Amino acid sequence: MPATLPVPVSAAVLRWARQESGYSLERAAEKLHVKAERLTGWEEGGLQPTLKQVENLARLYHRPLSLFFQPKPPSLPPLAAEYRRLPGIVPGHESPELRFAVRKMSARRETMLQLLVELDESTPVFDLIAHLSETPATVAARLRAALAVSAEAQEAWSNEWQAWAAWRTAVEHVGVLVFQFVKVPLAEARGLSLLRTPLPVAAVNPKENPESRSFTLIHEVVHLMLAAGKDEFPAARESRDNEAWAAVERFAEETASHTLVPEAVLKRAVSSGDFPRNGWDIGDVRALARQFKITPLAMATRLRASGYFDWSHYLSWKRGWDAYVATLKPKTGGFAHPVTMTLGRAGRPFTQTVLEALATNRITVVNAAHYLELKAEHFEKLKGALQARPGSGGADE
Repeated sequence: MPATLPVPVSAAVLRWARQESGYSLERAAEKLHVKAERLTGWEEGGLQPTLKQVENLARLYHRPLSLFFQPKPPSLPPLAAEYRRLPGIVPGHESPELRFAVRKMSARRETMLQLLVELDESTPVFDLIAHLSETPATVAARLRAALAVSAEAQEAWSNEWQAWAAWRTAVEHVGVLVFQFVKVPLAEARGLSLLRTPLPVAAVNPKENPESRSFTLIHEVVHLMLAAGKDEFPAARESRDNEAWAAVERFAEETASHTLVPEAVLKRAVSSGDFPRNGWDIGDVRALARQFKITPLAMATRLRASGYFDWSHYLSWKRGWDAYVATLKPKTGGFAHPVTMTLGRAGRPFTQTVLEALATNRITVVNAAHYLELKAEHFEKLKGALQARPGSGGADE
C-alpha cells in the first residue's frame, strides 16, 4: 500500500492513543507537523491519515503500528495504579515523558519476572516494611542493617560516584529493581517508585547529581517499605489531602537522611570535625556533607532532624542555600558509552538476567537488543562491564 494513500484506522484508537500517551491535541499536532484541525478530523473519523502519518503517530505515541488497525482501544489499568503519589502530579495528567518512562519501567519489570521463570530462577523477595507510627530513626536503622553498608565502607568511598554505585547495589540486593528514567525534567520528578510486588521498582532521574541520587534512591525505598506495610498506596488509590501527604514525604525524607547518616556516626563526625565552625553556615554543612557523599541540603535535613539546629535556622539556611545554588552554572553532561547508558537505565540485575536468557537460548539476539535498548555489537563490552566492580565503569552507573 502506497504510504501517501489514506488508510482505514479506528478514530477511537487514535484518540485513545493520544490521550493515554499524555499529549494534548495541540502538542501532538505540533509534534506531527500537522494542523490541529486535521488531527481532530482523524480522531473524529471525518478524515483518514496516510500510512506514513500512521507510522508517525505510532512513533510519537510509542505504540506498535498494528494497534491503530484494531477496531477498538485495548483495556489497560490506569497508569497511576503503578507508581506512588508524586508531589504536584495529578494522576491521569502526567506529562508524555513521565507516562512513557513509567510504562517502560513497568514493562522492564514484567520482562524480568518472565525471564526468571524461563530460567527457573527464584524471584528476589523484598520483605522490608515501615509504618508511619514508627520514628524515622527506627525505620532507618532497620533499613541500614538490611542494606549492610558499614560506616567504614561509607567513609572509604573516594567520591560521589562510588557512593551512588554502592547504595544502588545495596538496594538491588534487597530485592528492588533500580532503574533510571530519562527525558523527564527534574521539576516534574526526581525519583519515583512502582509499588508492585514482587520486584518493586525504585527509580531515579539521572539529571540528578550523584550525591543527590543516593538520597533520592533511599527516599524511594522508604516509600516501598511504607507500601509493604500498607501505610501507602499507588497514586490512583491515595486519598490523603496535601497536608497529610506532606507528612508522608517528610517521614520519607527524614528516614532517608537517618539511613545515609546514622545518629552515632553523625555525632562522631560533628565532634571530630569540631562543628559547627561558623554557626552551621553553608560552609559548615557543605564540609560535613562531603564526608558522607550527600548533598548539603540532605545534610541540613539530617542536622535539623537530630536537633543540631531548629526549624527557624533550617529555613534560614535553606533560603541562603537556594540563593547560592541559583548563582551556579548548570553542569553540562558529557558523552556516555551505550553500555554505560544501558547499565544506568536498566541496572545490573535486569541486564544480567537478559544476558543469561540469551546465553541459554531462552530469547533471541533481537529480543535481548530490544530489552536492553542496545545494539548486539556492544554485548561483549556489556558482559565485561558487568564483571567490573560497580562504580568503576562509568558515571551513569
